[in-house]
Amino acid sequence: MPQLAQRMGRAKPSAIMMVAEKAKQLKAEGRDIISFSIGVPNFLPGDHVYAAVREALATDSGQYGSNRGDPAVLDAFLRHVEPLGLTGYGRENVVVNVGAKHSLYSLAEALLDEGDEIVFPTPYWTSYLDIADIVGAKVTTLPCPPEQDYKLTPAQLDAALQSKPRVFLFNNPSNPTGMVYSREEIEALADVLVKYPDTWVITDDIYNRMVFDGLGYHNFVHARPELRERVVFADSLSKTYGMPGWRVGFLLGPAEVIKAVVTLNSNAITSVPEIVNAAAVAALSGPQDVPNAKCVEFQDKRDQVMAVLESIPGVVCPRPQGAFYVFPDISCAFGKSHGAMRIENDIDFCNALLEAKGVACVPGSAFGEPRALRISYTCPTAQLAPGMERIREFFAELT
Repeated sequence: MPQLAQRMGRAKPSAIMMVAEKAKQLKAEGRDIISFSIGVPNFLPGDHVYAAVREALATDSGQYGSNRGDPAVLDAFLRHVEPLGLTGYGRENVVVNVGAKHSLYSLAEALLDEGDEIVFPTPYWTSYLDIADIVGAKVTTLPCPPEQDYKLTPAQLDAALQSKPRVFLFNNPSNPTGMVYSREEIEALADVLVKYPDTWVITDDIYNRMVFDGLGYHNFVHARPELRERVVFADSLSKTYGMPGWRVGFLLGPAEVIKAVVTLNSNAITSVPEIVNAAAVAALSGPQDVPNAKCVEFQDKRDQVMAVLESIPGVVCPRPQGAFYVFPDISCAFGKSHGAMRIENDIDFCNALLEAKGVACVPGSAFGEPRALRISYTCPTAQLAPGMERIREFFAELT
């Protein structure tokens, strides 16, 4: 029998999706399950998005679209990022992809040859490691433990870039931690980046509209405009607009890089469908009341989750200021038992929590930090307090 390509030996299924699927299966079997696993916003876009889709359906051409993206979508996105301070870009600097994950995979193909080095902080979004493995890149992770608020320091970055890696990948606000870098922290990292002109910089900032406590969003190009020639910004409709299933992602950056991704699109996806383009334009250009209201709601949910975690002895959790995740260090439970279930690590903890209390979380080891777990608080509001109370009860019952 013919063999699969060697790269498939390095490819792994998403750990997040595996937990989410297990929770769905248990729920289908009749179990009372509350899922804090997958990062799905759990809200729908405004009515104007659906109105635009219905209008587009009535006039659908059924034809292929542009490999770069429909001009109306490109222009809408360029207007969308102007309030973020990302100005002075043109259509040649934008490409539309099938979600941010596709964008990042395409960047890996465009920027990394086999054996090239990519550097990113830990904890990291689980697909970073998987994508790098598939393309055969050498991965260097920079540990950012809870003791430093899960944030990268300039000294760490400076030491890592001395090997002149091909790519530095940065996520702000962070999945899985929800941490947000301040203006001063971004400026300090940008000062390091300008010293290493041979390294591309990818900023995966798809949660840029979900920043709490008045902190604001900041990018390296704000701090050091000369970095514009090397920084590629990734964004998506998924989280901000409650449209993960529509699969629309964007890249904004140097024309050379964007053109390379357009070429990949011509050989892979061809284009985003015409109907999806209409939805994207409406979301980006229409009323922003839904995403604005959801940001306020998520900040309130963050406060509810943190209040419970802060009441549990031994649990340590830096206070997130964005996205919709918390990432508590639950290693105080290691070496203990819940009934007959012994807990030696984060995977044991999550399995025992799901079995005993019907609460699904993702083990921190999926994100490179095995002392923790990720809680996504995007569940329906009515489930949040009961789910967190089950977690509190679980800790109280450990022996």
